[in-house]
Amino acid sequence: MIAVIQRCSRGKVSVSNKVVGQISHGLVIFLGVQKNDTENDAEFLVNKICGLRIFNDENDKMNLSIKDVNGSALVISQFTLCGDTKKGRRPSFIKAATPDDGNRLYEYFMLEMKKGGVPIESGEFGAMMNVELVNDGPVTFVLNSKD
Repeated sequence: MIAVIQRCSRGKVSVSNKVVGQISHGLVIFLGVQKNDTENDAEFLVNKICGLRIFNDENDKMNLSIKDVNGSALVISQFTLCGDTKKGRRPSFIKAATPDDGNRLYEYFMLEMKKGGVPIESGEFGAMMNVELVNDGPVTFVLNSKD
């Protein structure tokens, strides 16, 4: 499971010109679910993200977690994170989970984030979405549950 997390001052996702999820201060999380990913992969990423100290403290040092700053998360499913671009010019998505497995683990990831005390907003699994965010920093990290 792959997550690209971006610290933001605000984020919003729309489907068919209708806002379906919106946050202020927190993280926008793009989540890619791969074949053979399990609940353990989701739990690993949730624990890592909830505890990752990437928000600034009073001394302007990255020393606080999303929970420390009462931040929210906007979670967007993004199977293209599982794309393989090693050969040719067209990405291969054979490493991506099936839609059923991807959606199940996407929903599980969000449920675990909520259980971890982080308010969640989300996009719509499998939909064409427009995502807007103001990256605060910029601060962006790529996390892989297999690393």
